[in-house]
Amino acid sequence: MDNSKKLAGVAGVASMLWLAMTAAVAANQRRLVFNPTVKREVERPASSGHRTRPIVLRSKDGTRLSGWLMTPAALGPHPAVVYFGGRSEEVSWVARDAGKLFPGMAVLAVNYRGYGDSHGDPAEHHMVEDGRMLYDWLGQHHHVDPRRIAVVGRSLGSGVAVQVALERDARAIVLITPYDSLLAIAKRRFRALPIEYVLRHRFESVKYAAALMAPTYVLRAASDDIVPHSHTDQLVARLGRLHADETVPDSDHMNIPYLDGTQTRIANFLSQQFLRPPA
Repeated sequence: MDNSKKLAGVAGVASMLWLAMTAAVAANQRRLVFNPTVKREVERPASSGHRTRPIVLRSKDGTRLSGWLMTPAALGPHPAVVYFGGRSEEVSWVARDAGKLFPGMAVLAVNYRGYGDSHGDPAEHHMVEDGRMLYDWLGQHHHVDPRRIAVVGRSLGSGVAVQVALERDARAIVLITPYDSLLAIAKRRFRALPIEYVLRHRFESVKYAAALMAPTYVLRAASDDIVPHSHTDQLVARLGRLHADETVPDSDHMNIPYLDGTQTRIANFLSQQFLRPPA
């Protein structure tokens, strides 16, 4: 066999491998993007500063979504927060830590489809649609001041929070280890594959950032091997109303929401924003 035939054979094998890898990413992208955690992080979640009760809500298509509503003991109406978790996050821990994270605020933390006790399968369009429904439901609650609702999103959930805030009148936005887009991160990881043609769940926050009018507080991990700081830089540069961009000392992508430094920063920021008179 001459060299040209050998090279053609090698090229053919390489092409087959490339196609196989592309097909594998396309077929398994839900597992690559989402990592549903069913087991509760906290067995009996309860906030020391709130009345805590489990809730089950129905999405627009009837899917059961399970989580917790926390309301301050004092009479309302209160400012409120909708929390959106990360890729592998079951949100019962928010009920445990809400007393420090969200003092004096009503809090709604509901697991995504397929996470915790929520039914269904996760998908970007479902997360955003469900997020808008949760925001609206909380705004209609008698304990809540609908003019003072903030959204808080961690990691994957930052992409949900951005899209919900885009279409709702959020008073403030907190983004913990956010990214410019999941598509950009995937292209960085799978450099040789045509990711832009196969990835359905893109979470392209950078496309919406300039239109966000609420004060936005960005918190980064000091060490982050999941969301490189360069991807956060791209988002921050486009934000319509950046309040602050801070790095939490001694934090990494996994521990950042649990640290005292993170929780105190979020509590202080939201408390200040909720003291402002409504627009």
